Amino acid sequence: MEKINRTLRKLASNENFQKRYEQQRQQVLQHPDIKAFLAEHENEINQAIIEKSMSKLYEYTKQSQNCNKCESLEGCINFMKGYHPQLVLSRNSIDVVYKQCGRKIMADEKKKNEKLIKSLYVPRDILQATFEDFEGDSGRLDAGDRAATFLMNYEEGKKPKGLYLYGKFGVGKSYLLGAIANELAKKQISSMIVYVPELLREMKSSIADSTLNVKIEALKKEPILMLDDIGAESMSSWTRDEVLGPILQFRMLESLPTFFTSNFDFKELEHHLTYSQRGEEEKMKARRIMERIRSLSEPVLVDGPNRR
Repeated sequence: MEKINRTLRKLASNENFQKRYEQQRQQVLQHPDIKAFLAEHENEINQAIIEKSMSKLYEYTKQSQNCNKCESLEGCINFMKGYHPQLVLSRNSIDVVYKQCGRKIMADEKKKNEKLIKSLYVPRDILQATFEDFEGDSGRLDAGDRAATFLMNYEEGKKPKGLYLYGKFGVGKSYLLGAIANELAKKQISSMIVYVPELLREMKSSIADSTLNVKIEALKKEPILMLDDIGAESMSSWTRDEVLGPILQFRMLESLPTFFTSNFDFKELEHHLTYSQRGEEEKMKARRIMERIRSLSEPVLVDGPNRR
């Protein structure tokens, strides 16, 4: 122990060491967040507290705050991946505490939903979808523009309508959903893409394991929900009225943005929803679902050659 103390005293008396320390100290104190924190607590913090807490202040400056130095959760540079530092005043000293960043919260929420809902639709091309790769021929320009407008206008508290993307097979409707979801993720805004035919099959099987209501609640409350390939499912009265209906009703009342893709336009989808697997004709119930879809989304035709 005495050897360490002697070494520390020797370093402290070294002129170069003192100069480097002072430069580093000034850099730390000039950090915008630290200046703001000291100003906020100027009546509680004196010079002695600052000097005593210098190592913690230095620790704060070397990390990413609110993901400003990290491109992704996997590339997080912080001591605790997915946790960002916050300065706190505690017992006459300044300390650093770590809280989950937005990306970590989103990743944990996604894992929870993936365990709960198996029909989440995230094939590789959707995971990697970008607007740059969404070819802008005349049949797809409007859809791309409308998606970009949604992203520019969307803020928490301001909830523009989603889009109802319809068109032939392979024109890029699902890909555009992926591009929108990836742009939202950059802003740390959660979204969920669900493949409707598989979702409705899964909901039927969920009755047996008592997870049906939990899954419906998760879909109701997701900040931005994307229902992919609606109209491709074999429609039953139960899935239409007890699954799809309550989800869309809640989202309509709460103005939660909802996106759809389909091979059908509104009129064709209403016809599809009218007839159950048993051949029953239920026009009024189909109209109720369509009223909710119209309220939640704007129809956009996506056209062009099949790219599959």
